[in-house]
Amino acid sequence: MTEELKFTPAFKPTARLEAISIRNFKNVVKGDLCFTNKKKNYRASIVGLYGQNGSGKTALIESLSILKHILCGIPVPVRFADCINVDADCAGIVYDIVISDDETKDEFCRISYEVEIRRREPAGTEISKEVIKYSLTDPETGRRSPRQVLADTGAGDVFGPKSRYDDLTGKNRKIKTDLIVAKKLASATDRSFLFSRELRRIMDDNCREKDLQMIFYALSVYGRRQLFIIDSATSGRISLNALPLIIGDGEHGSVSVSLNDGGIVPDNLMPTIRKVVSNMNIVLPQVVPGLEIGIVELGSELLRDGRPGTTIQLVSKKAGKEISLKYESEGIKKIIAIMQLLIAVYNDDSITVCIDELDAGVYEYLLGEILKIISEKGRGQLIFTSHNLRPLETIDTGFVAFTTADPEHRYTRITGKGSANLRDSYYRDIVLGCSGYPVYEPTHNAEISLAFREAGELYDFR
Repeated sequence: MTEELKFTPAFKPTARLEAISIRNFKNVVKGDLCFTNKKKNYRASIVGLYGQNGSGKTALIESLSILKHILCGIPVPVRFADCINVDADCAGIVYDIVISDDETKDEFCRISYEVEIRRREPAGTEISKEVIKYSLTDPETGRRSPRQVLADTGAGDVFGPKSRYDDLTGKNRKIKTDLIVAKKLASATDRSFLFSRELRRIMDDNCREKDLQMIFYALSVYGRRQLFIIDSATSGRISLNALPLIIGDGEHGSVSVSLNDGGIVPDNLMPTIRKVVSNMNIVLPQVVPGLEIGIVELGSELLRDGRPGTTIQLVSKKAGKEISLKYESEGIKKIIAIMQLLIAVYNDDSITVCIDELDAGVYEYLLGEILKIISEKGRGQLIFTSHNLRPLETIDTGFVAFTTADPEHRYTRITGKGSANLRDSYYRDIVLGCSGYPVYEPTHNAEISLAFREAGELYDFR
């Protein structure tokens, strides 16, 4: 569990991803993607990424998962070391983020956060470089200050530039040794130093520039409470009947409930879970006619840390009958797992939800209608990958991006031409290659058929 944030902010911050730049991560040698719809001014920010298998869709979601781990101050999982491109020593990602006042909607600043990861032997994902650049926005004129470096872990013993180091640490020479040790410890444990609890404590006690400290606070809040990732690992847990329930009690988080033998939930979270299930039951019957979910409390039990807990079983309700949720289809469990997040994206400007393979198990017509509603009337940010092309017919073309067959230019945009919708334009680009970059690496039916026949000749099926 991460330590509480003690800084008292001047306002409630809202952060939103504006763009990402990926280098040497998985099969993305170079990929730049803007999350802003430049065609129309919608309140919601939606980006659906489409492309053939193995072309960089999951790489986008996993790069955002890295950001989540970094901002939460927890170790970056070792699996991401294997995501570094085989021809590179390190992978680099730059995240462009806009921070605003949640109440007034006035822009506070623009952030560019650059991170570099390396393989650490024998096993680990070392964060070898961090750089934060910022530009403050004048609330009255809207003018932005020139972009400056706030912190660069590659400059100085701790971080540079020196003037910003002095502002953030209060020019306290006594703590320099502590910070050097903290930096080495963060590196050795695959954590971010700039978002570590050690640096945060020192800034809480010594920082002289509250606007600068506000940047760290806003980014930490974003990672802990406002940024949610449903990646392949999460989907795998759903398949193993461990359902993540997203809870929102001011400290946005999630709790995983086993669908096999029931899950133990801390008693203090039970009121929130009941509220979350009640909220989902407002929407679920409209999405899947007749479906609701319920909670069966099986009894009291102590958690490992000694806190009182309750064992619960989640059930589905149809036509007045209850069955264990574990017997429902993968699609139903997927919809339930993401429902609270979709509700949050629809209603809350501050929420960013990133979902890999959103279409998995979801009926294509329903998928298109849900995305159309959220894109036109929602308020938050939704980033997803999908293979189902139905949404290309229902959402604005400015909400859609595509992968290419060129690893040096992995992400691109395609616009509908003439009367053709985006789906037709995409198919035309696959066949004719009308855009500047190939969006599909060609396959040939005759060669596929020959390969099937040759493989069959080499294997005796009897």
